Amino acid sequence: MEIKFMKTIKSLFLISTVWVVFSCTANSKEAENTNSDIKWMTFEEAVHKAQTDKNPKNIFIDFYTSWCGWCKVMDKKTFTDPNVAKLMNKYFYPVKFDAEGKDPIVFNGHEYNFVPSGRNGYHQLAADILQGKLSYPTFVFLSPDFKIITPIAGFVQPQEFEPIINFIGQDKYINDTDGKAWEQYKANYVSGQDK
Repeated sequence: MEIKFMKTIKSLFLISTVWVVFSCTANSKEAENTNSDIKWMTFEEAVHKAQTDKNPKNIFIDFYTSWCGWCKVMDKKTFTDPNVAKLMNKYFYPVKFDAEGKDPIVFNGHEYNFVPSGRNGYHQLAADILQGKLSYPTFVFLSPDFKIITPIAGFVQPQEFEPIINFIGQDKYINDTDGKAWEQYKANYVSGQDK
C-alpha cells in the first residue's frame, strides 16, 4: 500500500513539475508576444498625444461593436499579425472605439454622447466621424489635425492591410490625388519591409 502511495506521489510531483515548466514557457511566450501587440489607446489619449507630441502621428480608429463577428475576426487575424502590429505602433496612435459605447467624449469643444436608437443605439462621435455610415468594422485614418484621411469598411486580411497602413503611415497618400501612387506602391509592396 505504501509503495503505491509513493508511486502516486512521485507521479503527481512529476506531472506538476512538467506543468510548471510548461506554464512558465507559455507565459514567457505570451510575454514575447506582447512585444508585437498593438498598443491600443483611448480616443482621448490619441487626441492628447496628437496635440502634445513634437512630431505627432496619424490616428487610426477601429470602430467596432461587441456583437460584430467580423470585428472579432479582424482582432484575431489582422491585428495580431506581427508586421501589422509593428507598423500600427510605429506610424499611428491606434484607437479601439466601441461605436455603441455609453461614455461621453468631449472633442473639439463638443460633447458626444450615446444615442439610444433601434436595438443597440450608437455613439454620436462614431456617427460623426463615420458620416452616418454605421457599419462594422470600419477603420478611419485621421491626420494629426483630425482631418479624415480615409475610411475603410469591412474585414481586411493582414497581407492586404499591411501596405495600406504603411502607405498612409508614411504620408505617401498626401500627393496621391489620382490614386496612381497607391496602385504602384501596392503592386511593388513587399511584406515585412518598411519602405
